Amino acid sequence: MSGLTRKKVAGSSTVTVPVAQRGPKWWAQEDWLTVWLGGACLLLVVFGWRPPAPVFKWVGGAGAAFSAGNLKASLLLAAVMFALALPGALLLGVRPVRFLCGFGAVYAVAWLSQWLAGNGVMAYWGIEYVIFALGAGLLISNVFGAPGWITEAARTEYFIKTGIVIMGATILFGDVLQAGFRGMLQALLVVSVVWGFSFRLAKRLKLDDEFAAMLSTAVSICGVSAAIAACGAIQGDRRRLSYIASVVLIVAVPMIVLMPWAVKAFHIPDEVGGAWLGGTLDTTGSVVAAGALISERAMKTGTIVKFSQNVLIGVAAFLLSLWWAMKGGPNGSQRPSARVIWERFPKFVLGFFTASLAFSFLVDPQTLKATKEPLNALRTAWFAMAFASIGLETRFTSLLTMEGGRPLLAFLGAQAANVVWTLILAFLIFG
Repeated sequence: MSGLTRKKVAGSSTVTVPVAQRGPKWWAQEDWLTVWLGGACLLLVVFGWRPPAPVFKWVGGAGAAFSAGNLKASLLLAAVMFALALPGALLLGVRPVRFLCGFGAVYAVAWLSQWLAGNGVMAYWGIEYVIFALGAGLLISNVFGAPGWITEAARTEYFIKTGIVIMGATILFGDVLQAGFRGMLQALLVVSVVWGFSFRLAKRLKLDDEFAAMLSTAVSICGVSAAIAACGAIQGDRRRLSYIASVVLIVAVPMIVLMPWAVKAFHIPDEVGGAWLGGTLDTTGSVVAAGALISERAMKTGTIVKFSQNVLIGVAAFLLSLWWAMKGGPNGSQRPSARVIWERFPKFVLGFFTASLAFSFLVDPQTLKATKEPLNALRTAWFAMAFASIGLETRFTSLLTMEGGRPLLAFLGAQAANVVWTLILAFLIFG
């Protein structure tokens, strides 16, 4: 009998019991599936699939986003993404029809979020698609209730890890060199000092290692993307990830407005102000928008510093996974072998580094230029779907009641320290 075995029970006859179910093959685990999916997207673009990327910028009216040509480009992108994602999703146990319907709905939320963020006013103030995507997901989940056929496709980690693999192709060795010594120095000092302070503060507020590590990574590197990378590295709780993502985006909105005002009000030099923005705001887009409110010089300096911090996402995930595996998980009671460390290591980090190295040294400059736009469109689409999925999986009640408000206090305290420490470093390095 398949899947069954016979076992002798004391004092009774032999009975038939099911054999323990085995886990999926190594190549069918979610982390590896994101590497295959991200790699497939990269290969498809490198070997010639480069349709026009959807356009979302507009000022007044609906803009070109709803034109026939743009809708056609958007639907083509959705169809290709679905076709590439379906095999891995089936291995993860989705039902094809429900996944198709849910994928379309999540993509629609992601698309509308990019369109809203493409408005000239939103772009001016640095309000990015991630905020609209998360907000729309939260609205659906908490006001209307997300139906099962949508949540079937709300695969946060599947989408975000794929986006991170693709992001590796946009972080090139030459760009890292151009970021300059000062940008990398500030990034390293910000990440190391702020992460350590945040972790100790979280522990003092009685958060466990898992929550403290995810929160500290979000504050010190680049917000939601870094938190998700950390969650994957330590196999963290998705509810906590949703909480951190929501808090990061809510706190970021006033910072985008207040920090440029502070630079001008206190007569902080433009280059110092840009470095301050780059070290504290969570995304490159928000840094560019906030820097533009000061000057072009501030915008360029902030972008260099933020890029330097983005480079550290993969490094941070690598170090976190090693630390988490060596401490033996949540309670530190078991010291695993090298094999267990490898099994726990987040494979999407390998995909990130492989993509970065391949596009840095194996892809010719002409191809790099031709692939930049379609790769950015794919990466942004996967990220937007991931943030929409976070909202769809999050309930406001959990945000308000989680662990008595201590995580929120830890985040605000860590972010305040981040703002002060980064300003000091900006004066010392760029002043």
